[in-house]
Amino acid sequence: MVQLGERLKSLINSRWVVFVAAMWIQSFAGSGYLFGRISPLIKSSLDYNQRQIASLGVAKDLGASFGFFAGTLCELLPLSVALLVGAFQHLIGYGFLWLIVTHRAPSLPLWAMCILIFMASNGETYFNTAALVSCVQNFPKSRGPVVGILKGFAGLGGAISTQIFALVHTPDHASFIFMVAVGPFMVIVALMFIIRPVGGHGQDRPSDGLSFTFVYCVCLVLASYLMGIMLVQDLADLSYTFTVFFTVILFILLLLPVCIPVSMALSEEPISPLEEALLQEPQNKELASTEESDTTQVEDGKPNDVDLYEASEAQKTIAPFQAKLAQVVTEEKLQIKGKGPHRGEDFTLLQALTKADFWLIFFSLLLGSGSGLMVIDNLGQMSQSLGYENTHIFVSMISIWNFLGRLGGGYFSEIIVREHAYPRPVAMAVAQTIMAVGHFFLGMGLPGAMYVGTLFIGLGFGAHWAIVPATASELFGLKKFGALYNFLTIANPAGTLLFSGLIASYIYDLEAEKQAHPHHHQSPGIRFSFPYMLGTADEPLQCEGAICFLLTSMLMSGLCIVAVLLSLILMHRTKIVYARLYGRSRT
Repeated sequence: MVQLGERLKSLINSRWVVFVAAMWIQSFAGSGYLFGRISPLIKSSLDYNQRQIASLGVAKDLGASFGFFAGTLCELLPLSVALLVGAFQHLIGYGFLWLIVTHRAPSLPLWAMCILIFMASNGETYFNTAALVSCVQNFPKSRGPVVGILKGFAGLGGAISTQIFALVHTPDHASFIFMVAVGPFMVIVALMFIIRPVGGHGQDRPSDGLSFTFVYCVCLVLASYLMGIMLVQDLADLSYTFTVFFTVILFILLLLPVCIPVSMALSEEPISPLEEALLQEPQNKELASTEESDTTQVEDGKPNDVDLYEASEAQKTIAPFQAKLAQVVTEEKLQIKGKGPHRGEDFTLLQALTKADFWLIFFSLLLGSGSGLMVIDNLGQMSQSLGYENTHIFVSMISIWNFLGRLGGGYFSEIIVREHAYPRPVAMAVAQTIMAVGHFFLGMGLPGAMYVGTLFIGLGFGAHWAIVPATASELFGLKKFGALYNFLTIANPAGTLLFSGLIASYIYDLEAEKQAHPHHHQSPGIRFSFPYMLGTADEPLQCEGAICFLLTSMLMSGLCIVAVLLSLILMHRTKIVYARLYGRSRT
């Protein structure tokens, strides 16, 4: 009975349990990706025009990226409290939206609806921040895979929620908004006490690599399965029995990763708290180098009876004293020099904002991720202009490629830093190069360009959100990671406003006006643009042909090349840092 209790305690305190619970939370944290499905219902129910729906979309993007409050709350309070705050915020936002759409509550002005959508989507930032902060701290040596997997599940959240909603089997489409409001709230309440740091340094196992490989395989099967379900349901009219069968398999795939912590708890001997404390490593690699010199000094003056110990036992005995001595020495050095932290140490947000490396990450992300969002927001118009009728296929495809890009970005960037001690930003440069090629294909409008373009852009866009958080945690530390990550996410709404709201829409309207009035060449953009923006045009004009997004796509391709240059500059500046962080682990 005692052994069973110890194994149960080991299971509860396992970092893999936290990781699996974070995956499940992220699977329901992608409500923002469902806006394309609920926006037609909002439009018809509230008699909105497309410009008003676009305003709600911008408010949704801003809310999903404004995570300062989430980052601060995750630092000051337990992560369970932050999760609960986000869950209530999400429930209230989408709950009121459901009441308004179903006319159970009076309609609100557009600005109030934007605030409601902002609040609802902002609740997701608490889910993302708590999941990332806890798991990055629990897996400090596997930041790339952890971030990639968690962000990947967030990207698949829309597809997972859509499939689960199919079980409801009701013609009332408004009930989908109700599920979006209630579903994540129930999941968060059930799992919020599991999401926490559990001391990952002492839980490293030789089997961790195999465990991550198993999770990657589950993710690939899950992505392929969802893609297959979407295609089958689109091409055939399935009965409710088949829908239930497909959804049960989906739940089984989501539950499979829990086999990892269960098998570990059953097969391995539990680690005592004293042994775990002795096995803990210092998180700061610069402290590790100081410890090496201090260890020599301690060992030179050791008594003779220490030789009776095994080398490993001696190291365990003096490890806590080494860490404490190194911490004191480092603090004294910083006080003498009067300088702030160095790259690789823990930064506050204000300290990071004074560093050129942080701004290189931000603007590289803005150009790369922002150009990808331009495509995601305009996929419908792009596919229609090139003559494709089933535009939803490309929406589903780019979601899957986005998921695989996040997995691949985390996996391959981890190989770069672990096996070669090379800067992680080089992986970001590769992803941005792939995106530049994808934008070029879309701009040329050749046969099959949409398939190739969505593939490259989806992979590159997704890779950003696995590589960038891991890079920021390595260069600026884990202590204030929540605030650092949420500041970087501002690149998303900034890219949406700049590249989609201004550049792409203006050029599209300009070309549509040229096609509608081919004999009027005098300032067609200005004559069309202003009445359309003010809502006085009779109806929006449609643009046909590759010319609609030719200039925009080529411009986005050029911006991705600029992002590549910024990433390469960052790579050159951080070579020494990554050599110090990971070079010693290869030898």
